[in-house]
Amino acid sequence: MGNISETLYDVVQYILGFGPTVMLPLVLFILALFFKIKPAKALRSSLTVGIGFVGIYAIFDILTNNVGPAAQAMVEQTGINLPVVDLGWPPLSAITWGSPIAPFVIPMTMLINIIMLAINQTRTVDVDMWNYWHFALAGTLVYYSTGSFWLGILASAVIAIIVFKVADWAAPMGEEYFGLEGISLPTVSSITFFPIGLLGNKIIDMIPGIRKIDINPESIQKRFGIFGEPMMVGTILGLLLGIAAGYDLKDILTMGISIGAVMFILPRMVRILMEGLLPLSEAIKKFLNQRYPDRDDLYIGLDVAVAVGNPAIISTALLLTPIAVLLAFVLPGNTVLPLGDLANLAVMASMVVLSTKGNVFRAVLIAIPIMIGDLYIASAIAPSITGMAKDVNFSFPEGSSGMVSSFLDGGNPLRYWLVQIFDGNLIALGLIPVIGILIFWIYKATYKQTHLIAEPSTTEGASVHE
Repeated sequence: MGNISETLYDVVQYILGFGPTVMLPLVLFILALFFKIKPAKALRSSLTVGIGFVGIYAIFDILTNNVGPAAQAMVEQTGINLPVVDLGWPPLSAITWGSPIAPFVIPMTMLINIIMLAINQTRTVDVDMWNYWHFALAGTLVYYSTGSFWLGILASAVIAIIVFKVADWAAPMGEEYFGLEGISLPTVSSITFFPIGLLGNKIIDMIPGIRKIDINPESIQKRFGIFGEPMMVGTILGLLLGIAAGYDLKDILTMGISIGAVMFILPRMVRILMEGLLPLSEAIKKFLNQRYPDRDDLYIGLDVAVAVGNPAIISTALLLTPIAVLLAFVLPGNTVLPLGDLANLAVMASMVVLSTKGNVFRAVLIAIPIMIGDLYIASAIAPSITGMAKDVNFSFPEGSSGMVSSFLDGGNPLRYWLVQIFDGNLIALGLIPVIGILIFWIYKATYKQTHLIAEPSTTEGASVHE
């Protein structure tokens, strides 16, 4: 197995070296040719998708490069001194790809996806191979916890199956509220929170007064005119974040304009991507419908980055940033110093925002207990992630205690639950039927909402000024 693993590792590392902006157009081009799309059309559409992703990642970098230092400044101002450093997802993905499990995850996930499509158990065609590292991370954590290579592989397979099913579940709402026609979002770090968001939304529906508050970009714009436009909301939130970080006037203004620019430009980058993707999506559906009349229902699985440009998501993430710092400071037993992942709160918030139909107020309320759970899980899993990092000779941050974790990806509750199940934890095993029943109830209770079935109008109104 050693030689096979080394060969697969070399192949995987070579492919990953292309980066997602190159890999995705290549995969889409091959997929388009497979579905009998003319080469010229396939090439143009695939390149357009790649260009759209270049724009999305470039603008998203502006967001993270501004929010990250501001969040770090807030952490320094609070005087938090915690022993476990939050790496953020980029180093964690690199560590994961260096693990023994990772080289086998790409072909295995592709095979699982093909089988599930063939037996009509998913509607997602997951072309986002770059993000298969999320599945590999679950397997790697199980491998380090149990010492079993095969249990690690099984864990990667299980989380892939779960994610494809939940991505199918969320896709109709994503089409409607994010405008992502024909797209699903099978990214573990976001899709995990879709059922949690739906559950939180149902709980808020039961709270008098609170349930009437609906703060969303549309109501804000209608209420406040030009000051409610996304770029103005982004600018104002950026200015407030700069003030909270203790910046001087120049840096406060730079932060405000930068976040306003993100709010304004990112949705336009998504439109470029959709321009390239829609012809491919329609051609694939037409091809499948000719051969399988009942399968004109497939989604292209993409990185959640295509949804992050939604103004409600960015607004929610910016509001959560100082809250996350405060939680890390006050929570007893938390050992994680949130740094690397603070700039990526939009990824976690995306599915919570979707579940609330863009209600920023509700999304923030639901996200607070999620972040509390993430911090405690990230603290508990730090020894495993530190061990992984040491095994791939990761360069630890200067002056650190030698303990590292990841606030969001390390703190992901689905991965942690899987690790505990494979570890034989009786509580985790006992939760399988409980959570299964709860998910089934959420699915049934929100069926009309998630399947976009119109409900009778009620007097339970909601507006930003109520």
